Amino acid sequence: MNHFVTRLACASLAALGASMGAAWAQSDITVAVQLEPPHLDPTSAAAGAIDTVLYSNVFEGLTRFTADGAVVPGLAASWDISPDGLTYTFALQDGVTFHDGTTLDAEDVKFSLDRILADDSANAQKALYAAIASVDVIDPLTVRLTLSEPNGNMLFNLAWGDAVIVAPESIGTIKQMPIGTGAFKFVNWVQSDRIELARNDAYWGTPAALDTATFKFISDPTAAFASVMAEDVDYFYAFPAPENLPQFEADPRFQVLVGSTEGETILSTNNKMPPFDNPLVREAVAHAIDRQAIIDGAMFGYGTPIGTHFAPHNPAYKDLTGQSSYDPDKARTLLAEAGLPDGFETTLHLPPPSYARRGGEIIAAQLAQVGITAQIVNVEWAQWLETVFKGKDFGLTIVSHTEPMDIGIYANPDYYFQYDNPDFQTLIAKLNTTTDPDARTSMMGDAQQMIADDYVNGYLFQLAQLSVAKSGLRGLWTNAPTQATDLTGVSWVD
Repeated sequence: MNHFVTRLACASLAALGASMGAAWAQSDITVAVQLEPPHLDPTSAAAGAIDTVLYSNVFEGLTRFTADGAVVPGLAASWDISPDGLTYTFALQDGVTFHDGTTLDAEDVKFSLDRILADDSANAQKALYAAIASVDVIDPLTVRLTLSEPNGNMLFNLAWGDAVIVAPESIGTIKQMPIGTGAFKFVNWVQSDRIELARNDAYWGTPAALDTATFKFISDPTAAFASVMAEDVDYFYAFPAPENLPQFEADPRFQVLVGSTEGETILSTNNKMPPFDNPLVREAVAHAIDRQAIIDGAMFGYGTPIGTHFAPHNPAYKDLTGQSSYDPDKARTLLAEAGLPDGFETTLHLPPPSYARRGGEIIAAQLAQVGITAQIVNVEWAQWLETVFKGKDFGLTIVSHTEPMDIGIYANPDYYFQYDNPDFQTLIAKLNTTTDPDARTSMMGDAQQMIADDYVNGYLFQLAQLSVAKSGLRGLWTNAPTQATDLTGVSWVD
């Protein structure tokens, strides 16, 4: 009798333990990122930090990027493109609702795209959608885009965070209270600390496995290391201290994800500010830079040298690093030819990321060797956006351009580095209307060569995607085809 009771008690405890384990299975995640968004509307700012938190999680577009960079259906279930490439007819997913409970329909798509194209639009990538001549509602689940000229990138461009579909009634508060259609709903933003999301139980697609997600902002590399080691965060996206990665790799509590990004890390140059309006000076700067020393010193060997504004993993990439090889003697000669034998002084604005702050110290020392005195100005991200990106008040700056295949920004003379080359603008306009793959590859090569020949910026390296997560997490992106922390497929191992 006692033996039976003992067995019964043990069985009961085992069953209780199993049920408690299921009840306690982790269903939340704390994600650390280095940069805090300036606001929460991805359609009216150039800050990739907004997409890092909200892309796919809260906001969705007609198309979207997957982990491998493919463009797949999003809010558009399918589409039809006319033979002349001028008409795109999108069939929308049925049963989609915004987080406020309102139904998404073709009118919302028209509103969102018309808002991008409006005269007073603040969309940072408005030029990508300039070929859209009209957006017409066919019926509640069908919308038609008519282009003024063919655009071989349109489905790709519509996958950007800049083209997500927004609720018209949310615009007044979208920067603080974003309302999207994604698998997670926005809950709270404690500025300088965190953003909180919760699973959208009314999601039209496959529901998220996680109940909640908290994004913590940790800009300091030392604090980043401490937060991961103490297991205060579950996942650190774009970990800012690559020197610590071997320690995490050796610790079974963690997994280290090493991938590629779309981030061309460049020494951006104000092409309209003297003396950088002189191509000889820009060429001198390019030859004063030792890329490998920057990769080794700032990124501990992580990164791929680039000689133009194009991702090395793209099949159309041209390796032009030899055209701006490290040659300080040539840099001094070029400065003398430009009438600056004694060099000059300028500013070097550095936003918070490690590649900028650490890389900037190395670059300033390299420039000093050829007579260029670069005064370092450390700025926070919001300040960089205001003074450098919008105000164009800088000489040099370091930033990683993480938007996918974005060489077209050089066709915009009002872009912050103010490169104005009509021939390049004509080339990009032709590229945008070309659909033949071989012709596009050839033109992309010409575009890369042209900006390398003009030494528009100092091309440093392709940013590696370095992240650290607890070993029990699955479904995280290794690469970064766009600047996003997509949690829609993330779960914990049981």
